[in-house]
Amino acid sequence: MHARLVTSLIILAAAGLAGCSRLGSHPLVTAAVEEIGHNTRVAEALGGPVSCGTAVRGVANETDGIATLQFDAKGSKNTGVVVVEGKKTRGTWGITALEIQPKGGADISLTGDFYARIGIDTPKFDPSAGASSSKAPPPPSDIDIPLPPGPPETQPDAKP
Repeated sequence: MHARLVTSLIILAAAGLAGCSRLGSHPLVTAAVEEIGHNTRVAEALGGPVSCGTAVRGVANETDGIATLQFDAKGSKNTGVVVVEGKKTRGTWGITALEIQPKGGADISLTGDFYARIGIDTPKFDPSAGASSSKAPPPPSDIDIPLPPGPPETQPDAKP
């Protein structure tokens, strides 16, 4: 009886570790860890060098293609939680949101930094920018649209 209990506990522990390792090697986690390691704002907030924990929490649904994952990060002066969200499109995972939540500090969005580093060039709206210098030509002043002939005219109240 004791041997069965020990065997069951070992199997449960192995299953739990296998689940963590799958999330730990998820493409979103890999990309997020790389950004955390290169990002100067993270190094300023946590103190460099920054290391990431291997225990990943969250859900990555392969069927729906939506994931939200979290893991810990630690620097020389502070710790924080990294939150990465993503979407799977055409079989490839992409980050839709990345942030670090330093302990005792304000959340830092890293999504724009990540996109800039990997080369995604998303145009940004600038409300202070002046109007475009190129103007469209004015529409023509007189337009002639030929209409097809209508139905034949009928005589109202015509008596035979």
